[in-house]
Amino acid sequence: MQPTNVAHPSYFHKVVDCQWACPAHTPVPEYIRLIGQGRYTDAYMVNWVSNVFPGILGRTCDRPCEPACRRSRVEENNGEQPEPVAICRLKRVAADMKNDVRQRMPKLAPKNGKRIACVGAGPASLTVARDLAPLGYEVTVFDGEAKAGGFIRTQIPRFRLPESVIDEETGYILDLGVQFRSGQRIESMKGLLAQGYDAVFVGCGAPRGRDLKLPGRQEITENIHIGIDWLASVSFGHISTIGKRVIVLGGGNTAMDCCRSARRLGGTDVKVIVRSGFDEMKASPWEKEDAQHEGIPIINFHVPKSFEHSQGKLTGMYFEVVEAVYDAKGKRSLVPTGEPDVLVECDSVLIAVGQENAFPWIERESGITFDEWGLPVLNKETFQSSLPSVFFGGDSAFGPKNIITAVAHGHEAAVSIDRFLNGEDIRRRPDPMTNLMSTKMGIHEWSYDNDTSSDARFKVPWAKAEIALASIRVEVELGFDAATAFKEAGRCLNCDVQTVFAAPACIECDACVDICPMDCISFTVNGDEADLRTRLKAPALNLAQDLYVSGELKTGRVMVKDEDVCLHCGLCAERCPTGAWDMQKFLLQTTQAGPSCRDANKAASRAAGVPA
Repeated sequence: MQPTNVAHPSYFHKVVDCQWACPAHTPVPEYIRLIGQGRYTDAYMVNWVSNVFPGILGRTCDRPCEPACRRSRVEENNGEQPEPVAICRLKRVAADMKNDVRQRMPKLAPKNGKRIACVGAGPASLTVARDLAPLGYEVTVFDGEAKAGGFIRTQIPRFRLPESVIDEETGYILDLGVQFRSGQRIESMKGLLAQGYDAVFVGCGAPRGRDLKLPGRQEITENIHIGIDWLASVSFGHISTIGKRVIVLGGGNTAMDCCRSARRLGGTDVKVIVRSGFDEMKASPWEKEDAQHEGIPIINFHVPKSFEHSQGKLTGMYFEVVEAVYDAKGKRSLVPTGEPDVLVECDSVLIAVGQENAFPWIERESGITFDEWGLPVLNKETFQSSLPSVFFGGDSAFGPKNIITAVAHGHEAAVSIDRFLNGEDIRRRPDPMTNLMSTKMGIHEWSYDNDTSSDARFKVPWAKAEIALASIRVEVELGFDAATAFKEAGRCLNCDVQTVFAAPACIECDACVDICPMDCISFTVNGDEADLRTRLKAPALNLAQDLYVSGELKTGRVMVKDEDVCLHCGLCAERCPTGAWDMQKFLLQTTQAGPSCRDANKAASRAAGVPA
């Protein structure tokens, strides 16, 4: 293998598993350390730069960072299923315990004469507005509702996300000089373009929930609801009750919100019925756990067959019982078991079987091309449509995802719009800003706490069931207090503090090999990667994680480190007699819209001898 190029920003970025997995690449260990130091406002701003909605996401994020967390891979003897650091809930700590941050928001540049329209006031559009408004762009956000937030406000129940948090974090963005046109739903793309905007961003979400065209559906119009529409009606107070016996169809997060909301609106017998297996449900594991915790059963492998009714009223649904069968290639099919169809009696049905994009307001002759599924044809990196001045993001770009993905789309689209309006090739994406700094403070002392906590993951306290289930607006999770947050922050392994090896200083004494608690350092003869992975002190079997390979040492051997299970404890650097190992903090921040993302600015800086 060739020596690892640790100067390439992606190498150490990939080692920081949580940040690598986050669509917005939030510097997770950086803000967790700040929380451990009680610097909640600083931690909030680190989050705000990357993910824009720390208080919202600290309650509702799909948490792609947590399954990636190294803690789950290296922890031993703490139960059958070691758990990651509670990254998402620590984000909420920063939001709940911060001081006033308004003075730390970006200062506004003079207006540059360019006008941008954002369609929809959801997370993608608001991210675009937040990134571009401080740069001098005149940004106007259109939305059919009275308040900003989009599906954050209409689809997430108040027992998970209080409205005050939405108001606060959308307010930070609107206060940056953004013009918010509430109650103005765009009815025509051609009409919008005729208003002379220099660029248009479409972030209107996936507004149409799928229905089920089954026998009996046309005969019954009452008490059968599309899940996302029903949640919106509950959110706005249009619906405040539901029947006692409720069936929720679907296995995603929307279905979990529906069933838990129905439980609070009077449903005493609420069931979630899914055609797939429990493990195949699209809902996040914790969403399923929360529903079950509230006494809501999830019935799997039942395929809906028909709606039953009597005298014009819904009485129940029939389901076919199936099982999963896999062929020789591992492809799954749902095959009837032969059991009789099951009748489940009910008073109401909530259909949450998926969402799809709907763009009836975009004329097909406007120059925007759509694919066979009704989605816009986009460049997946730039989010530019076939009409150069129109960009898409969030659910309206590639279908329903989640809030943090919409934020990531918004950042990238803002970069594209900024480069586009400055006459630059938007296909050239700006490199991230990275920094690598030694944490050494003495011979055996570091500027971070390198002690490895043996604590198991701490549980987030909940409101008492009799209180939480009595109202749709009582927040269930109460969040960590300061003491618990401090202990949970201590579980972070500081994966961004990297072990950096200087081959010329190594005398091959093997002291680092002897002291490494994870057996992840080896000195051996070089070879190709497949061979080398098997000859280390402990075989490196996780191919998703790289090997750190040095140049040739004095004996002809190389140092090979398996990045997969390293604890970043620093013992190798403490033991090394020559300082060949160092612990260096790696910080990566994605380059957002503005002068630093533009080629012309960088070229001018280089000509002046100033770092761009």
